[in-house]
Amino acid sequence: MKKLLSLAQMLFTLTIPGCGQNAFDRQLKLLYKQTVPLIQPDQLTSLYQQKTPFILLDTRSPAEYEVSHLPQARFVNYKPFTLSELEDINPNMPVILYCSVGVRSEKIGEKLQEAGFKNIRNLYGGIFTWKNQGHPVVDRYNQPTEKVHAYNRVWGIWLKKGIKVYE
Repeated sequence: MKKLLSLAQMLFTLTIPGCGQNAFDRQLKLLYKQTVPLIQPDQLTSLYQQKTPFILLDTRSPAEYEVSHLPQARFVNYKPFTLSELEDINPNMPVILYCSVGVRSEKIGEKLQEAGFKNIRNLYGGIFTWKNQGHPVVDRYNQPTEKVHAYNRVWGIWLKKGIKVYE
């Protein structure tokens, strides 16, 4: 029921003329359960610049990751997610998760918290907000790219910068 209500709210928001970042922020507020602390894109940029040690996990599908991902991101499949993929990570190490908009990564964050990880953050707005704010993404060869997998055409409306890929 909650998912149906969220979908109805999202569709209503799409009908508002000129819907932009504020509409996207309202959607995220409805979708996030607030179970995993958030990190803003500019805060993540600071971690990169300060060379602060952290683990960055892309929790999307293999096809999404292949198109582009954040620099230094490690792929962790959302479906099916298994903790065994992360056995080599110290649970005290800062871990930052992201997906397209932050919903799937929040779910993975919950599982990591349950497994004893202490310092988990979810990237606010996911790769969409990251790219919309002008931050770089790289392709499967770690070369800069403008392409971003937009998940599907419903969610893809929130990606304002870059080249949308749906394959």
